[in-house]
Amino acid sequence: MWNYTPKVMEHFLNPKNVGEIEDADAVAEVGNITCGDALKLYLKLDSEGRIVDAKFRTFGCASAIASSSALTELIKGKTLEEAAKVTNKDIVALLGSLPEEKMHCSVMGMEALQAAIADYKKRHGETYEVAESDDDHEGRIVCKCFNVTDAKIRKIALANNLHTVEQITDYTKAGGACGRCLDEIQQILDDLWHEHKMAEEKKASTANDFDSLSPVKKILRVSAVLEEKILPALQKDGGGIELEDIDGDVVKVRLTGHCSACARSSLTIGSFVEAQLRKDLSPRIKVEQVR
Repeated sequence: MWNYTPKVMEHFLNPKNVGEIEDADAVAEVGNITCGDALKLYLKLDSEGRIVDAKFRTFGCASAIASSSALTELIKGKTLEEAAKVTNKDIVALLGSLPEEKMHCSVMGMEALQAAIADYKKRHGETYEVAESDDDHEGRIVCKCFNVTDAKIRKIALANNLHTVEQITDYTKAGGACGRCLDEIQQILDDLWHEHKMAEEKKASTANDFDSLSPVKKILRVSAVLEEKILPALQKDGGGIELEDIDGDVVKVRLTGHCSACARSSLTIGSFVEAQLRKDLSPRIKVEQVR
């Protein structure tokens, strides 16, 4: 008998937002009934891009139903950009907790959300890089019993700080049937965390290098990232970006074109511009928008 929290039982016995949306703006289906769990998610957005309704149909256990119900409650009222930040950890937090063996249900909810956002973007001629790069169909199948790829194992391990095969099974089901892939899963984890350690050491070295640069060289480095990696993405939406000044770790930029008047410009600055500069130059960089 699983030890469920009162919140899990509430969302299981009286699930919120069960059903379908006939004129949904986005629909996604993840999981597989033959593997035990499946979830279909529907989203309806208003003219400002906020999720005004979210419904689901699921086939699975109490944890799957509760996780799906909690997911819809979490994302209603959010913009797609805000909803995209919802993770399986947020679902578990709303529910209080889930048994470790049922964590894959929260992951299924997160994946359904990412797939639904990708579906909406596709319908409007846009791309959604996070969802597409994490597509379960990409990568090499490691667990044939549950059709889990090496890409998914790496993604879930990084997002939830998983280091053992048992944890991967709890979060993805991989290795939970015949067990033939257990050694391969452990090798993927060993390689992943070795690469992660090397990347963190390189990032720290890069940050120290950037901090020691002269003001002129800092401007050249920042300008290169803006022009090569950030500006092309903004230009696709009719926007642009200009470097105004650098004061220590603070990079001051001005958004131009459509981006200058966009209500979501603060999200663009924080989740895209600042994130890219931190990744390429220094994790201490802060970006401020000049209007």
